[in-house]
Amino acid sequence: MQAAGREQIVIFQETRLQGAFIIDIEKIQDERGFFAEGWKKDVAVQHGIDVEFTRTNISNNAQKGTLRGMHSQKAPYAEAKLVRCIQGAIFDAIVDIRPDSPTYLQWVGVELSAQNHRMLYVPRGFLHGFQTLEDDTTVFYQVAGMYKPEAEQGARYNDPAFNIQWPPATERILSDKDRNWPGFTAE
Repeated sequence: MQAAGREQIVIFQETRLQGAFIIDIEKIQDERGFFAEGWKKDVAVQHGIDVEFTRTNISNNAQKGTLRGMHSQKAPYAEAKLVRCIQGAIFDAIVDIRPDSPTYLQWVGVELSAQNHRMLYVPRGFLHGFQTLEDDTTVFYQVAGMYKPEAEQGARYNDPAFNIQWPPATERILSDKDRNWPGFTAE
């Protein structure tokens, strides 16, 4: 579907959080549908992102209002993530918890959906979580780093240290672990 001599484009838009990007695709459409590149390492490197994805995770969520987060791993096991929603829609939120960062404790939220094909690149040293906006939502994310249970850390989704403005929900469905994270404390 790629036109001769035409290079595919992956569009990186830096958020207000240093090193975090919203990534959009450029669709090449015809009567069959569309084709697009979802990741292009050389373009990522031009934006300061040089990661090797080592895992792929899939999260299926039956009900609207399911909230997973806020999660991270401590160094040296910190993970970077490339998050996309392949069915339904989510509000994806990240918080910069890198103490030396100029955007320390700031957050960004973005809607990712099967319709908008948008992705969010989450650098190492960030908390990450999402809330489903539709029933039967599936999130697919690539991870740079290996999961180590002993390095896991988190914070409550409604921690006043961040004041994330989550979309309204009739009911929020959380795991006991996510409901009971302690309040965030700076290191």
